[in-house]
Amino acid sequence: MCKSNVHQFLQDLPKCEHHLHIEGSLSPTLLFKLAKANNVPLPDPSFDASFESPETLESRYERFTSLNDFLHYYFIGMSVLVNESDFESLAYEYFTRAHKDGVHHAEIFFDPQAHTHRGIKYETVVKGLVAGQKRAEKDFGLTSKLILCFLRHLSETDANVTYQEAVVLGHFSNGTVAGIGLDSSEVGFPPEIFREVYASAEQAGIRRTAHAGEEGDSTYISKALDICKTQRIDHGIRLVDDEALLQRVAEEKILVTLCPLSNVRLRCVTKVAELPVRKFLDSGVRFSINSDDPAYFGGYILDNYCAVQESFGLSFQDWKFIATAAIEGSWCDDERKQVLLKNVDTWVEKYKDIKL
Repeated sequence: MCKSNVHQFLQDLPKCEHHLHIEGSLSPTLLFKLAKANNVPLPDPSFDASFESPETLESRYERFTSLNDFLHYYFIGMSVLVNESDFESLAYEYFTRAHKDGVHHAEIFFDPQAHTHRGIKYETVVKGLVAGQKRAEKDFGLTSKLILCFLRHLSETDANVTYQEAVVLGHFSNGTVAGIGLDSSEVGFPPEIFREVYASAEQAGIRRTAHAGEEGDSTYISKALDICKTQRIDHGIRLVDDEALLQRVAEEKILVTLCPLSNVRLRCVTKVAELPVRKFLDSGVRFSINSDDPAYFGGYILDNYCAVQESFGLSFQDWKFIATAAIEGSWCDDERKQVLLKNVDTWVEKYKDIKL
């Protein structure tokens, strides 16, 4: 845990979260509760002892061996989400924790294909999440956006079906959904597979991001930018393997959404100190710090901020740069950005004399 004065300093820092899979915020406690309420059978504990209790499941989450090992449990977990109210509860539980951690604006991923493939209507998912968003803005003043993610282990045809449903419902044009993303297993599923649906989104003026350079090499990043025309890069830790690409990302002010504790838990690195945080700062790469799938990776956003500070000993100016870049790279409107930037100015004035 951070030293007390630093912890409060980081907690008070106005945060934007850009890399949060809402299904990945499903706590084991809520998972078991919804499984019972919805009569959804979980794996037999005699087959997988992780499902003896919420406590044993949480313990299993500490021993993921890879991204695919995590995804196995991730997809089991989301099977308990059935009703509109389940998605509302899921979202509101996340927003409540995010508010406590100092999040002022969040842009959250959701995986509609993982729900429609098991018979849950796309509209059920979205209506529930939107209800959670509205409650959070009313209760906490926390604004948020939804980003529709395609599962890359499924076909582009399948992705396009989901995309077209959102288009027909007017979810992009009316602002219900702010953009598209690409997640799930990375290696073997390069971004160019989805070039057509991304081209359609670009033509329609829909914002675009993609997971790239987490387990895949730096070419996944360059292809996401050059072929899918993404405006952000999610994870992006392999950016440091291509100096020219890194300089391009810095010069074009492309936001990279880092997820430190996730990278450790999924064994992309052995410790947070191995991440390119210092390299990004020294090179002018804009990035935000995020929690990814916090219920599975042992830490929400403030835990990730603390882990970065403990590993790198960042300066006051470093944190101001991170906070400002996160706001400027957000997909909220300019009016909201100005409010968020003023909140950072207030934080700067409060902590200008702090010794880190």
